[in-house]
Amino acid sequence: MRDYRHAINSRVVVFDGGMGATLEQFDLSLEKDYRLPGRCHEALVLNRPDVIAGVHESFVEAGAEVVQTDTFQASRLKLEEWGLEAHTLEINRRAGEIARSAVGEERFVAGSIGPTGFLPASDDPTLGDMPFRKLVEVFAEQSRGLVEGGVDLIIIETAQDILEVKAAIFGAREAFRATGRTLPLQVSVSLLPNGGKMLLGTDISAMLATLEALKVDAIGLNCSTGPEDMRDAIRFLGEFSPVPVHCIPNAGLPLQGPEGETIFPEEAEPLADALLEFVERYGVGIVGGCCGTTPDHIRAIRARVGENRPVKPRPAPRPPHVSSMIAAAPLVQEPRPTIVGERVNSQGSRKAKEMLLADDYDGIQQVAEDQVEGGAHVLDLCVALTERSDEDEQMRLVAKKVSLSQPAPIQIDSTEPDVIATALDQIPGRAIVNSVNLEAGRDKLARVVPIALEHGAALIALTIDEVGMAKTVERKVEIAKRIHEMVCTEHGMDPELLIFDLLTFTLTTGDEEWRPSAVATVEGIRALKAELPAVKTSLGVSNVSFGIGLPARSVLNSVFLHHCVQAGLDLAMVNPNHITPYSEISTEERELADDLVFDRREDALERYIAHFEAKGPAAEAESANPTEGMEPEEALHFHVLRRKKEGVEDWIDACNEKIGAVPTLNTVLLPAMKEVGDKFGAGELILPFVLQSAEVMKRAVSRLELYLDKVEGYTKGTVVIATVFGDVHDIGKSLVNTILTNNGYTVVDLGKQVPIGTITDAVKEHEATAVGLSALLVSTSKQMPLAVSEMHAQGLDVPILVGGAAINRNFGRRIAFPHGKESDDLYGPGVFYCKDAFEGLAVMDQLVEPELRKPLVTKVLQEARDFRAKGPEPEELPTDDDTVRSAAVTDNRIPTPPFWGRREIDIDLDEVFPHLDLHVLFKLHWGGRGVKGEEWRRLLGDDFHPRLARMWREQDYLRPRAVLGYF
Repeated sequence: MRDYRHAINSRVVVFDGGMGATLEQFDLSLEKDYRLPGRCHEALVLNRPDVIAGVHESFVEAGAEVVQTDTFQASRLKLEEWGLEAHTLEINRRAGEIARSAVGEERFVAGSIGPTGFLPASDDPTLGDMPFRKLVEVFAEQSRGLVEGGVDLIIIETAQDILEVKAAIFGAREAFRATGRTLPLQVSVSLLPNGGKMLLGTDISAMLATLEALKVDAIGLNCSTGPEDMRDAIRFLGEFSPVPVHCIPNAGLPLQGPEGETIFPEEAEPLADALLEFVERYGVGIVGGCCGTTPDHIRAIRARVGENRPVKPRPAPRPPHVSSMIAAAPLVQEPRPTIVGERVNSQGSRKAKEMLLADDYDGIQQVAEDQVEGGAHVLDLCVALTERSDEDEQMRLVAKKVSLSQPAPIQIDSTEPDVIATALDQIPGRAIVNSVNLEAGRDKLARVVPIALEHGAALIALTIDEVGMAKTVERKVEIAKRIHEMVCTEHGMDPELLIFDLLTFTLTTGDEEWRPSAVATVEGIRALKAELPAVKTSLGVSNVSFGIGLPARSVLNSVFLHHCVQAGLDLAMVNPNHITPYSEISTEERELADDLVFDRREDALERYIAHFEAKGPAAEAESANPTEGMEPEEALHFHVLRRKKEGVEDWIDACNEKIGAVPTLNTVLLPAMKEVGDKFGAGELILPFVLQSAEVMKRAVSRLELYLDKVEGYTKGTVVIATVFGDVHDIGKSLVNTILTNNGYTVVDLGKQVPIGTITDAVKEHEATAVGLSALLVSTSKQMPLAVSEMHAQGLDVPILVGGAAINRNFGRRIAFPHGKESDDLYGPGVFYCKDAFEGLAVMDQLVEPELRKPLVTKVLQEARDFRAKGPEPEELPTDDDTVRSAAVTDNRIPTPPFWGRREIDIDLDEVFPHLDLHVLFKLHWGGRGVKGEEWRRLLGDDFHPRLARMWREQDYLRPRAVLGYF
């Protein structure tokens, strides 16, 4: 009995190669064999089944264990292009039968489903004009034919739009239900050669999070590129995918031959060598070939991997992630809480409501973007309006607009099942549904939960039942346990995806009923975490202070949020403008707020309001100039810590005049930013405030660079620096750049979200002396050991410096072992944790001196050995070792730019023309695909080139311009 799931979880499995490349070996004619005006390979299923069977047999003879049906373009939408749509079921069914007959009963047949040509997640008026449920129907029909034809699995391949992948998965599962036969689902996406993302911008982490949510059986990459361009993504999947990973590359990047033909340059042996490396290093368990690969390629792959090679066990699943079309994020951030932006909300924002009433979706998109730039990890979308009756359509439009432009995952804020379903159909990634409750009994919950499960969405449940809102700890826990039983036990949802909102009530109305409500919520969170430790918690924090002035509101929100996080709150819907960092609140105001939150005094509300009323104009005056009377160093430190941009340049000037540029960096800016990082790590600051401090720091450093000199024409060494993949924050990295540059080093800054392959390529290209890696978040710091492992594997003799708020010195010692726990081998050049930029400079100054480098490396390697010998120990906060400082060189001439500010430059159209990608234009868009030889040359000379020249002369809509600026 064939069991594909067992096979891929126990041994390395070899797929077949490219159908098209192998068909080239047959002398097939359009008239006799295809019986069409073009080469639709799927037509051969009906007209030349013997040829298709011959292709399958050739791959089996070469060693393939899995063959794919000749149905890549056999969806109704693709067959319509050839007038074959009426034969959709027949073609797919017959293709399965042909493959089964050709390979026998011992091997597997994969039913191939390719893209439809539409991009449902895009806003293209043509390609994006395809409803999700229409696509589901299309894929259900194709899948049904394949299942009835006897395939062993469905492979959705060469995917370019993750929303279309969702539709294909849904369609396949509809076919399983219709036929009564459930098969494994394997999903294969294609990444662009440069950048490693899908066509619409989906990165590999978002792809994994989305497919994890949809519970497919295997995932991986195919087509588009050769194996080397897949390396970074395959490494990521090998490290984090809990299901088997496949790699099915082309025979290299396609090239155009002299007669217009497509050439795939990679020979069989190098391709097989690369795939064997992926099997051994990254745990890839399924290998094969795509475009350009022939039986010779498969024969070489089989020879390399052998028969019955055990596959490495897959890692345990990551903590739950949510995802957008663009990126993924942990459902629960470390440090907590996950910040949920609350401003795209028709119920809570007058501005959003007015935009929705006016159909101003560009404005809504800008509100969403502002929240993401301000540090929101997730975006809550609520569009319900009493003035309109089209909530589901508005939600679809808003969800599509936000999905296309924002990396933050979406939280759908509606209690209407139809609206939730419409939104989830439009959202490419894994969303959060907000919310369900038991106010009207279990009926609505019973409708929403299956919708969330189908999409793999997380679900927020409010502690409300038929009696009403839960106000006491006991009632909150009781209702939560009841919902947990329904959602997790009866419906089968993972409890880690169930999020409880224990309700926030307003403390500031003076109503006696609500006085104990805040402490009940705080203690309810604590009690629920003890009872149901796997579930998550969420709150709309700002409700607690509704109706009072902003200064008083900010303090109460902040104190309440602090206590909720301490009790175990995971997600917080909050407007950072209505929050004051807890550490910045005076002791007196904390105590006043605590009295109110914990209901410690009957007059707590009166005293709280009286305090802020008494501050009045005097407090405003103090707030207007909080640095009055401070020394320049104190004032500059205050500006960074309190996120005050205005005037920071003046304080830089004053500090430079008083103590000099290097001491300003050393004794003011670095300690200020370190304090920000420490407060973030301790949970005293939420991410939006850290980002605001970083912006102040950037302005300060930019000004300070006017006073820092560099050595012209001399370099101590080259340092490649990068923020690791998945991390969009470069807090501190720009400061490292400044300090190293102004102390005689050449710095190559690769930016943010940098894949490991880009880092290693830069190390080689620039012959780097060292590499510096930065990560702000715990989740992204896991890229650092992967970088160490890859540099070790490539034999790069380059020290690695690591830093960031999420890591500490022991982390650096732990990742110094490139094979992890499997080996005691160390990364020879050394891994150096640097708690700030000046420690990084001190380390570099020793590494570039031969007599100092050897003892330093020996010391750090021995520390790593000693740390491992001590055995595992709890994670600890970053240490407070003394900073080692180095004197800065200060004799560099400051260059003068040709102008200051911004200028717009017109570009001649004729300068643009040589850069057009004519191959893509002629082959893919103007119908030249498949044309070769003399016919190709005739098309170019008689049609394509003259037509393009005429269009270029006559067009009046292209006006290329550039913006150049010096600041």
